[in-house]
Amino acid sequence: MNSRLKNGSPDAGQAILASPRSCLPVAVPPQDIGNKTKDSIQPDSKRPALKAGVRNGAISRDMLYLIQLDGACHIISEDYSYKSDTYYSILRQEMDGRTVKPSSASVLDAYVVPVCLERAHLAGIPICEWGISQGYAPLPSIVYGLNYFASTADFSVVHDSEKSKEVIKHITNKGKYPFCFQKLNDGAEIQSTVSIFGKTADDDTGISALARQVYDLFAIPLVTIVFVRYDGRCLLSSLSPTRYSRLSAAERTLLAAYLSHQEFL
Repeated sequence: MNSRLKNGSPDAGQAILASPRSCLPVAVPPQDIGNKTKDSIQPDSKRPALKAGVRNGAISRDMLYLIQLDGACHIISEDYSYKSDTYYSILRQEMDGRTVKPSSASVLDAYVVPVCLERAHLAGIPICEWGISQGYAPLPSIVYGLNYFASTADFSVVHDSEKSKEVIKHITNKGKYPFCFQKLNDGAEIQSTVSIFGKTADDDTGISALARQVYDLFAIPLVTIVFVRYDGRCLLSSLSPTRYSRLSAAERTLLAAYLSHQEFL
């Protein structure tokens, strides 16, 4: 479900994971994914329901899950960032000539806020207005760091000049790097939702539509969408990684449905 960021992320719920033997996803350590062949990720009734990483319905942290869906290998992970194990796993699949989602280009673009928003805008997705600066941000604003170590999961909302100076000094390393700002209009609310193959546990039509558009563009199976709700619209602010442990009960159930190939939910 979507949650306002000031209230924190939704509590992790009980995992519900049903995996029929005829529809087998494979959970593998990141270092082993490059050795998997196309045949090794196909359903095989002779193998147990799930391999390493899933016990008693629990989805294990740091594991990559591979499922074959619509003619492509989909990699589900907590972290798709550049130079992560998942990123190199995607590259290996592409170098071996396999169709893999998300692509390495998509994950590179998705987690750099200005690039993400520009691609989204060109695809017709409603986005927050944004700018790049090294010292000035309009008030109030959402601000994201753009240095090599910056994470889209770590952003700040500044409402006054003193707070703005403090935050900007930190995220720019005293002016060495630029940052991205997004001006907030009066009445705007910052919210987030977890998207699983473009679906959410929330029945809000605006949120559902945004999640679907984001998935159609970037094809990231598991991602947290930060958005601004304003004037009856949901405007994309950023995309960030999603930890399995932070999923709500409904979100874990939705993810489990895909892992068991019951994606009709």
